[in-house]
Amino acid sequence: MNVGGLGHFATAASVALPARASLRSVTAESLLGLASPSPSASSAAVQPESDSSATVDAAGRPVVTPAQEQLIQQQVAQLSRRDREVRAHEQAHASVGGNYAGGPTYIFKRGPDGRTYAVGGEVSIDASAIANDPAATLRKMEQVARAALAPAEPSGQDRRVAAQAQVLAAQARVELAVQQRDAAASAIAERKALAAQDEQDESEQQTEQATKTDQQDADLAPSLQLYRRLGLPQEPASVLNEVA
Repeated sequence: MNVGGLGHFATAASVALPARASLRSVTAESLLGLASPSPSASSAAVQPESDSSATVDAAGRPVVTPAQEQLIQQQVAQLSRRDREVRAHEQAHASVGGNYAGGPTYIFKRGPDGRTYAVGGEVSIDASAIANDPAATLRKMEQVARAALAPAEPSGQDRRVAAQAQVLAAQARVELAVQQRDAAASAIAERKALAAQDEQDESEQQTEQATKTDQQDADLAPSLQLYRRLGLPQEPASVLNEVA
């Protein structure tokens, strides 16, 4: 499987992932000479060795012996099995990779029966971080890691891609935690500011209400004096006449 545009995960070892990397089928590499073959592997497992002592018919065509026919059948069966494994491996990458993954591409080999078989392949997948969005980057890297490990038997290259995607996911988690902490601190500061403003508004309202009350009391004072005067007892009329 190949991951997104500038490089390959197979050769990357740094924390910063390239935009594209490659996840390939594991046994394809040994079959194609792309990796060191195991001691038990040999080219005869894929292609029959030429037999200089093979007999030919009257037309000069080689005569296939029963032993050779059996070997050819074994090789065809091996290539058929390999073809199924490769296609299932790459399809697993592509299916889990979703919108970030491209379609599988294959490397083919012609078998002794004349047919071609897929013996290797890769899937392109975008593994670049999403700028200024750690939450989206986290979701993306988790999907990339799942895509890398989707086959039943992930290759070493697949595991490297998954490990490096997990590194980016961890970095995104840290960035997201910082953002959430800053947002929480900002929310607390905003609530405190609103509480202080509400307290100030309430104090101003109380002051304003007290001022209005004092003004009302001042306006009522003359009227009370008048009521007091009107409420005094009147002198008798005879007393007034005598004074006159």
